[in-house]
Amino acid sequence: MPMTYVLREAEMPILPPGHEDIRILHFSDLHLTPARKNEIADIKSFVSLKPDLVISTGDFLAHKDAVPVVLDALHPLFDIPGLFVFGSNDYYAPMFKNPLSYLKKDDGTRKLGAKLPIEELDRALTNRGWINLNNRRNQITIKGVSIDLRGTDDAHLELDDYSKVAGKPAGDISIGVTHAPYLRVIDAMKQDGIDLIFAGHTHGGQVRLPLPGGSRALTTNCDLPTWRARGLTREPNEPWLHVSAGMGTSPFARIRVASPPEVSLLVLEAGF
Repeated sequence: MPMTYVLREAEMPILPPGHEDIRILHFSDLHLTPARKNEIADIKSFVSLKPDLVISTGDFLAHKDAVPVVLDALHPLFDIPGLFVFGSNDYYAPMFKNPLSYLKKDDGTRKLGAKLPIEELDRALTNRGWINLNNRRNQITIKGVSIDLRGTDDAHLELDDYSKVAGKPAGDISIGVTHAPYLRVIDAMKQDGIDLIFAGHTHGGQVRLPLPGGSRALTTNCDLPTWRARGLTREPNEPWLHVSAGMGTSPFARIRVASPPEVSLLVLEAGF
């Protein structure tokens, strides 16, 4: 079966001199249901990218019966160290919304569906060795490189509490993980000197304007500027930010325009 997603690749020379490359697989926003057979097959193919570390930035679920589906799809990756945080659709099932509402300024109102089995998902992922970074801090060593890890729970639902993980990083490099890249999270990680932040949530804008030189996102569904809606970006004197445009969509808005499903492979390289 031919893959139906885009592979986004980038290299970053942030490792200490002399260290071997570290390959990081970053995916987000799977929004899985039992019916999404093609997406499940695509996710199983990620292992062929041979990552050293897997990072998921949330929204695994889109259905109350999707936890076994997620575990089946991710099964080939569970032998690889992994990190994860949750998004709003891991807590609550998606509901129909006017698609045009995403283009309006966010007034903080949230239309939430039925509760989803997030505790079951959490137990299953941690039992398979992946590290929960929802308002938590940890450390991992990959290929001899010590990595300071911290993450927040979903900022879109205001579940983030960076105070629980704040502090200067220890280790050779530092990674922050969050679902929705709100500026308050990015700014807090910036103050602590984090090297690289991973996020999702935006769907790359989901509907982008095709323009000469590349498409442009109309929204990020948070306060992140639209030019940072997907891919690897950086502001002066800030951490690198990598935003995944994600693999799925809400079951009620299964349309992407100029923002195809994607998975990312970031290769961390030794600096000079």
